[in-house]
Amino acid sequence: MELNAFVHFTTNTFTGKEWGYGDESPSIFNPTEYNADQWVSTFKDAGFKGVILTCKHHDGFCLWPSAYTEHSVKNSPWQNGKGDVVRDVMRACKKYELKFGIYLSPWDRNHPAYGTPEYIEYYRNQLKELFTTYGPVFEMWFDGANGGDGYYGGKRESRSIQGSTYYDWPATLELVRSLEPEILFFSDAGPGVRWVGNERGIAGETNWNTITPDTLYAGKAGIEKLLNEGAENGTHWIPAEVDVSIRKGWFYHAEEDTLVKTPQQLFNIYLTSVGRGSTLLLNIPPDRRGLVHEKDVAALQGFRALLDSTFKQNLALNRPVSVSSCRGEDDRFDGSQLTDGNPATYWATDDGTTTGSIDVDLGSTQILNYLVIQEYIQLGQRVKSISIEANEAGSWKPVTQATTIGYKRILRLNGVETNKIRINILAAKACPVISNIEIY
Repeated sequence: MELNAFVHFTTNTFTGKEWGYGDESPSIFNPTEYNADQWVSTFKDAGFKGVILTCKHHDGFCLWPSAYTEHSVKNSPWQNGKGDVVRDVMRACKKYELKFGIYLSPWDRNHPAYGTPEYIEYYRNQLKELFTTYGPVFEMWFDGANGGDGYYGGKRESRSIQGSTYYDWPATLELVRSLEPEILFFSDAGPGVRWVGNERGIAGETNWNTITPDTLYAGKAGIEKLLNEGAENGTHWIPAEVDVSIRKGWFYHAEEDTLVKTPQQLFNIYLTSVGRGSTLLLNIPPDRRGLVHEKDVAALQGFRALLDSTFKQNLALNRPVSVSSCRGEDDRFDGSQLTDGNPATYWATDDGTTTGSIDVDLGSTQILNYLVIQEYIQLGQRVKSISIEANEAGSWKPVTQATTIGYKRILRLNGVETNKIRINILAAKACPVISNIEIY
């Protein structure tokens, strides 16, 4: 999917907080020009494929009229208590053909029973409510912010839970899976997709789609490097998802209108997320009007324009390719599969051949800025190390190098002038299987 939008919107939008305490009155939630279609159409125009909505953040306020709590939009003045943000975003996603996902915070600073078994029943009831009323849902998102001080029904105290066991995640996720069999689960450790270990928009230079999650759980400390890089011999396929906000904070704050990331900053994040084999989950928080702010819209439009202009003309498309060898000397796996523009074809070597070279002939000398290379990911992630060379006056000169490729790797070529590019596969776990090469 490459690009998905995250939407943080709740009472925090109106209080200026990032984490609500849980005692916020529903009466403060009252967006004046709310338009979910404006959000989703903005995301669609920017090239996003899905939207994940914070249906309930840590403050416990629900953006749908939940039957299990009074702390929701049904007790706000907005739309006379008849409004439903979850319904509206779900419908807008269908209208604009984006996938719809939900974030339901496990931590709840409002609920009086948080920390007891009763709260787990409440959390699961709300999951059932969401997954049977709104859908289909492609991803369920939850994080490791669990326990601490809060309102807790008026107790105003600090509560701690055992993150590895309190939620009984296996049973909770199985409940959701019974309602939505194809669901992807995001948390620190998956089990569908994993956190990338930071909120700066940076996947690891080395980024394996595999980790071994048997000792991991949401909120476990000290695993950021593992989550960032993955594990070459991990037992489970749990790719990284790169979550970062277009603003300093996750919720809209007027004082951050001058701090919206520029199109170039967003493009650089694209290179360190999608360009390192991950999905970018970019947070775009609606303002107090209930609209994506004009400055955020302009940044997204500029970002889209940068992507379109940078990757407009693929100089490698249908260009001749020479390879060191191909699988069984079979034309179905030869070098032409790399530049045919067809993601279903690929170049491969014989079993046991874990190195090789690919020469792309551009026909004339060009100034080159980016190389895109993709593994045929259906057959797994294999490549461990590559180097890139450019032909200069008949001799090959090094340009750059990298470790993993994965679904997509984008490498800067820094304006090198050449008529031929060579990609050296220096090491791989098994015979390399490469589906696509693009040069810009």
